[in-house]
Amino acid sequence: MPEYFDIILNPTAGQGTAAARIHAIRRAFDSDGRPFRIHLTDEPGHAVQLAEDLAANPETVVIAAGGDGTCNEVINGLMSMVSRDGNHHHRPLFGVLPIGRGNDFAFGVGVPDDMELAIAGILEGKLRSLDIGRVSGGNFPDGRWFGNGIGIGFDAIVGFEANRMKRLHGSAAYTIGALKTLVKYPAAPEIEFRTDDATVRIRPALVSIMNGRRMGGSFFMAPDAESNDGLLNWCRTDQGSRMKLLAAMMSYTKGSQSSRSDTETGRASSFTVEAIRGTLAVHADGETICERGRYLSVSVSPAALRIVGSLQA
Repeated sequence: MPEYFDIILNPTAGQGTAAARIHAIRRAFDSDGRPFRIHLTDEPGHAVQLAEDLAANPETVVIAAGGDGTCNEVINGLMSMVSRDGNHHHRPLFGVLPIGRGNDFAFGVGVPDDMELAIAGILEGKLRSLDIGRVSGGNFPDGRWFGNGIGIGFDAIVGFEANRMKRLHGSAAYTIGALKTLVKYPAAPEIEFRTDDATVRIRPALVSIMNGRRMGGSFFMAPDAESNDGLLNWCRTDQGSRMKLLAAMMSYTKGSQSSRSDTETGRASSFTVEAIRGTLAVHADGETICERGRYLSVSVSPAALRIVGSLQA
């Protein structure tokens, strides 16, 4: 049973509504009686440093209170601590309070989207292993960790469009971003896509490599993914007409894309993606990895963390 709780809260998450949750969070943890602290972030990247410092205590649960961006920063801090100390036997305890605009990571690892239920799960202390992905290339030649997944091509460009929207957020922004990108319909690059046991040259409209199940609030890029099986799920959809791609995107909202002739899916533990013609637009957990990259390397670290409060087995 965890002994301490360190909550890293992004007060700007959820369009600023996360700050209003502090009192309820404090009340819930006060009633439990075990020691806890709330740490407010004050700028992008702050959660990375906080998590790296806090994870040195093996008996504390480091909790990301925010959306997918906050979770991504906390994951990078926890994994940086493990890599820095070289202590791969110390698997940090990680919890999530999904109070942001997008909570795709929490969904994929089985954390309830209701804050009170998420807190109850953390206090109960049920643990399970959590794989973490790593992508190297673009703006991060030394690598960046991710908990949910990376998108390449159409998916990434949609995310860039969604991030530019000021009045729409979550799945609505992602859907409008998809429609805008479909109108522009950028040419797909020719890539070499290499997995553990195969190499192909293709021109896909999009490639997703997932540890979780969902992106953009409503697009199930890997509906059958398990974040503790030691593998990453991948899917790719060929470049085709706008109408075919629109139909493919609709199938992603149902998680039925594997039945389409223009879409392939699979699982692997490592990948490389190289642009032979054109360039790569890539995001990881919503963070821009590159807009015109040439080469990516992707891998998974099995059971790198322990997540507290998941409803999954």
